[in-house]
Amino acid sequence: MADPFREIWRPHRYKVFYGGRGSGKSWAVAQALVVMCDMANIRVLCCREIQNSIKDSSYQILRDTAERLGISGRFSFLESEIRHKLTGSRFIFKGLLRNEQSVKSTEGIDLVWVEEAQTVSESSWEVLIPTIRKPGSEIWVTFNPLNADDPTTKRFIENPPPEAYVRKINFDENPHFPPELRAEMEHDKAVDYEKYLHIWEGFPRTVSDAQVFKGRYSVESFPDDLWKKADRLFFGADFGFARDPNTLIRCFMYDGKLYIDYEAYAVGIEIDELPAFYRTVPEVDNWPIHADAARPETISYLANRANPPFRISAASKWQGSIEDGVAYLKSFEKIIIHPRCKHTADEFRLYSYKVDKTTGEVLSVFVDKNNHAIDGIRYALDGYITKPGLSKWARLAQ
Repeated sequence: MADPFREIWRPHRYKVFYGGRGSGKSWAVAQALVVMCDMANIRVLCCREIQNSIKDSSYQILRDTAERLGISGRFSFLESEIRHKLTGSRFIFKGLLRNEQSVKSTEGIDLVWVEEAQTVSESSWEVLIPTIRKPGSEIWVTFNPLNADDPTTKRFIENPPPEAYVRKINFDENPHFPPELRAEMEHDKAVDYEKYLHIWEGFPRTVSDAQVFKGRYSVESFPDDLWKKADRLFFGADFGFARDPNTLIRCFMYDGKLYIDYEAYAVGIEIDELPAFYRTVPEVDNWPIHADAARPETISYLANRANPPFRISAASKWQGSIEDGVAYLKSFEKIIIHPRCKHTADEFRLYSYKVDKTTGEVLSVFVDKNNHAIDGIRYALDGYITKPGLSKWARLAQ
């Protein structure tokens, strides 16, 4: 396994490590900093949003790391800072909240480590970043994402700045992940999958009441030949290009459940590349495909000019077809997504209803994003999803 922290030794203005619990992010960063301070004279500012005392800082993990490396005798562990006796390096500790002048007055910083950065406010970032202005200075950030719209997630994951190295890392890349935590992780995965995704996989927390498929799906492995016990396979395609992905989803129904076992999902696929793209999904040439009716020219190309041609046709649409389709999907006892369908799993986690920003009320209107694989599944089940949601199970789910 490649070292997920190898870029920590290379120059980047920003080094951002984020993910779930048990990944070893803080220990890896602390070790790198202690080793650097043992080799050269550098000045490190260690920050958290709230630091009421030195106990609230990264002081202890740095001290423990120096002891673990057998070099603690080279450092002086003072009441409010850590100094290297030989190189002159210093660790300085500050809270960011309501501490603007103290942060601004900190001069000559070579490197800042912002730990537990998920709680850092936008105003704190706006104060801190211009303060770290020494040539060659770096800003290191470690955090477990909180919400999709928290300032740190938006700043470093959704819209990373230039010269940023951003790396997600989770427990499965930590060779020292303890068995006690593994037991907790497996328990959360079994009883509360959304909690597992947030705590252990490092996904931002969603507004759970607004999740369209909350409690309706799971991500778990099943045999590749399980589909042979079903009556048939279903294939559905949604079209995109520049910003929206092209998708092809394969699924089947068995024992009251909907299984999603293969996906093709990518942005920027040209129309003449679609045949090869679709054929990454097994069995696609042997079954009909139902596709987004909004692109008849693409359907015509795939049905007539692809070699060999696909059995592809436009899925039916009507006013309320999205609502009827979602109701039908909810009618299954469970929707089971194979782990290789990562984009589909992400969409089921993120697909949501709109929330009134003033009252916090969840509205019965779908947010038009995180739905390209889900649209493909709706199209795949064309004929089963009918106007106006005629399945008795669909009516019961409404």
